[in-house]
Amino acid sequence: MTAGWTMQWAGHRLVLGERTLIMGIVNVTPDSFSDGGRFFALDRAVAHGEALVAQGADLLDIGGESTRPFAEGVAPEEEIRRVVPVISALARRVPVPISIDTTKATVAEAALAAGAAMVNDIGALRLDPAMGTVVAAQRVPLILMHMLGTPRTMQVSPVYGDLMGEIRDFLRQAMETATAHGIARDMLIIDPGIGFGKTIAHNLEILRRLDEFHPLGAPLLVGPSRKAFIRKLLRGPGAPEVAPDSPQTITATQAAVAVAALNGAHILRVHDVAAAKATLCIVDALRNV
Repeated sequence: MTAGWTMQWAGHRLVLGERTLIMGIVNVTPDSFSDGGRFFALDRAVAHGEALVAQGADLLDIGGESTRPFAEGVAPEEEIRRVVPVISALARRVPVPISIDTTKATVAEAALAAGAAMVNDIGALRLDPAMGTVVAAQRVPLILMHMLGTPRTMQVSPVYGDLMGEIRDFLRQAMETATAHGIARDMLIIDPGIGFGKTIAHNLEILRRLDEFHPLGAPLLVGPSRKAFIRKLLRGPGAPEVAPDSPQTITATQAAVAVAALNGAHILRVHDVAAAKATLCIVDALRNV
């Protein structure tokens, strides 16, 4: 097993390292790449979150703004309107920590007031200078993700001189920025950002070399679920695109989940919790032999 951590805060406790934890994704957006807005309605989003916990999710990640490549931004007011009712309802119904997936401080603040227990900032405190202050004041865990540029620009010919070194340096700096804001180091989780400003080759190399992020001294979250690189690898010459929610994509995602867990991921962020739960049951058994 990889190095372990125990994160305790405000009635929540996460043990990382004994087994691989699962973060279930709930997209409260009309334009999600993965589910096409199936859970945009409040009742459907809440029911989906409950179902993911029943399937074995250790955390839920609620997002109200699509971060697919070339996505347009959403106004903070609209993002709050989308996520706060879902978070408020789920916080009363599920026992697991709820994460708000946002880059905006005002959205994070509203979500935390509604019952969210942590923040997943794909901008790693770069896109809103107030985010660090909000997280520090609430004393909640913060996920810091590497992204090359923004969702609108990240997949425009991403190039690295030293892929792993540049991502590692980015995350180290993000952690330093977070602690400078007063966020406790033991409340930080890092994410190398699979699919965020990376080619197929970049994503495969990151998965293969995940253990190189361990010296940063923080739990590692990885989110390969239904990503474009998986679908592109599945697509044969001249064949039509493979849908994100197709059986092939869901099955192939499990290979990435298994590799990530074997190479040291502490948390897997996924759409298909039941499938990941089965995959990780075997992977964790192998790691604990």
